[in-house]
Amino acid sequence: MSIVIHHNPDCGTSRNVLAALEATGEALSVVEYLKTGWTRPQLLALFAAAGLTARDALRTSKSPAKELGLLEPSVTEDALLDAMLEHPILVNRPIVCTPKGVRLCRPSEVVFDLLDAAPEGLTKEDGSAFHTTSK
Repeated sequence: MSIVIHHNPDCGTSRNVLAALEATGEALSVVEYLKTGWTRPQLLALFAAAGLTARDALRTSKSPAKELGLLEPSVTEDALLDAMLEHPILVNRPIVCTPKGVRLCRPSEVVFDLLDAAPEGLTKEDGSAFHTTSK
């Protein structure tokens, strides 16, 4: 199984999801999107596969979304995509792709929906236990 995580190493949720994915022992590609940036086709494909709109995927806290006026309901999907291309931090994270699908893994337990089996005995970096059923 091939797994891709669009990861922000400064994000605790993203780090927890990465740790869970690493614990599976499966092949894993880590894309640090703050370094690589996004392309419009890439975002459109990820959002479509995850059943998200750009507004659904917009990071509204700890990002420049408010300052850029992106929280207004009148802002179009195209304008949100343009902003996400210019400011990659605006895309909420982590987004994980596996053969079972694509999901925005917030909360971190959502990642288990994308795996054949949840690794046993995992704890988050704050010491709390993962709850392996997110449904």
